[in-house]
Amino acid sequence: MGAPLRRRQLAAPFPVLRFAPAIAIAVLALPVIGGLAGTFLPAFGYLPALGGESLSLEPFQIVLAQPGLLRSCGIALAAGVVTAAVSTVLVALFVGGWSQTRTFRFIQSLVSPLLAVPHAAAAFGLAFMIAPSGFLARLVSPWATGWDRPPDWLIVNDSLGLSLMLGLIVKEVPFLLLMTLAALPQVRLAASTRLSASLGYGRVSGFLFTTWPAIYRQIRLAVFAVIAFASSAVDVAVILGPTTPSALPVRLVQWMNDPELTSRFMASAGAVLQLGITLAALLVWLLLERIGRMAVMHFCGEGRRFGTDRAIRHVALTSVVLTALIVFGGLAVLALWSVSGLWQFPNVLPDTLTLRGWMRSMPQIAGPLWTTVTVGFASTALSALIVIGSLAREGQVRRAGNRWALFFLYLPLLVPQAGFVFGLKLFLTHGGVGATWMALVLVHMVFVLPYVFLSLAAPWRAFDPRYEAIAAGLGKGPWATLLAIRLPMLSRAILVACAVGFAVSVGQYLPTVLIGAGRLVTITTEAVALGSGGNRRVVGIYAFLQMLLPFLGFAFAALVPALLFRNRRAMKVA
Repeated sequence: MGAPLRRRQLAAPFPVLRFAPAIAIAVLALPVIGGLAGTFLPAFGYLPALGGESLSLEPFQIVLAQPGLLRSCGIALAAGVVTAAVSTVLVALFVGGWSQTRTFRFIQSLVSPLLAVPHAAAAFGLAFMIAPSGFLARLVSPWATGWDRPPDWLIVNDSLGLSLMLGLIVKEVPFLLLMTLAALPQVRLAASTRLSASLGYGRVSGFLFTTWPAIYRQIRLAVFAVIAFASSAVDVAVILGPTTPSALPVRLVQWMNDPELTSRFMASAGAVLQLGITLAALLVWLLLERIGRMAVMHFCGEGRRFGTDRAIRHVALTSVVLTALIVFGGLAVLALWSVSGLWQFPNVLPDTLTLRGWMRSMPQIAGPLWTTVTVGFASTALSALIVIGSLAREGQVRRAGNRWALFFLYLPLLVPQAGFVFGLKLFLTHGGVGATWMALVLVHMVFVLPYVFLSLAAPWRAFDPRYEAIAAGLGKGPWATLLAIRLPMLSRAILVACAVGFAVSVGQYLPTVLIGAGRLVTITTEAVALGSGGNRRVVGIYAFLQMLLPFLGFAFAALVPALLFRNRRAMKVA
């Protein structure tokens, strides 16, 4: 009887967790699908609660008649395509030119922490750096420029959206670089580099011809996620984007928050239009993929080796370093503004430092800070439990099909937030679910869970199964092995995944604005709302807090395993 019992235990070692993959798919898919339905129906005039009893194209007619709509759509489309193109090219050239070098390892350690910085905090930091009265202008004034007062230049909020695209690029380069680093172990980079070098190819061209196609296939969904986010980003567009007219995602929020309830029809039609813009950006990207593939095949067929690529390698290195320095420099300027006293142009540093701004802001900060921390902690903890349960039952997920699981995993990242959060808001409102804390937690989970899974899946799968085999040989059951062996040894990876999820929750703007309905505000929503007020000290305080919270999460993820394994360093595998 011992052998059959042992076989049954191996076949279903975690029966309690059998529903974890289904719960994960439900958390990812149901809000998106339901939200899309809640967006499409009002977009075509059907919303009985507001008098829409029949289908109609009138909401689209109203949206298309809005002044400046074509420019708003063009900015959103360009932001998606240009951000993805520049970020992907920079990452490909940098990895191809500098992989397997000491410089590459240093830049990797320099860029990795940038994932913890929310988009809004990075956008504020960039704005404080490049504005006419920003830190860069102060560095060269008046000795190099002769400026005693800020020049009358429209740099931030420029009409072409260039500052918007720059703000998105400096955040997406680290993301795509880390996705590429995760894909590198799956290819024979060293062997391919040696082979291409022996045939006379340069480092960059050899990498692009032999290795990059295999890597790109693995990060392609991540690139699509970048396009979807960049074409529909609201917080970054509010801070850095043009205002006359604004990008389409910003105008959607304005229409949704209009006191006139019938504007919900127009907002829903605009959200459908935003889906079309994102889809158009993806189609443009597919065309660019085809052009790039044809160019590579053409150069390969001609035998072009591009053996001299020193200039390209250094341009790629300089660009990647600049993205990191811009973000880190902007964050330092934010911190400086939060404690500055009088700081007149063109002084490089403030005349005095004071905590008066912090003391004045603390009473107003307490509420948003509490909401940010509690919602982030709850959504991250629930997501981590679901992810661990799904990975523990991964054999069941594989039988259902890895491709479908990966599709559902990326679904909330590929569908623009404006495309389904509007509809989800209407569903919750007409279902009697108001702006509650639990509703906000569940909506944040839709975006937190994919990042927790992507962060934890690789270390989980790389865990050496011999540890569990030894535990089983000593008579330990599956639960005891999971709780006493795998989870403790993967504690660092689990905590890092939770830190990533917490950072994602802290940075959520549009879901918090719509689901919170102004009653539940976070540090991010308050920072973006105060961004138009012009008080750099107050903005600096909120943006600094928004940056500080994720860094505290990553510091916790680094310190706790160090304390847990201070006497068991050989067990610290991840």
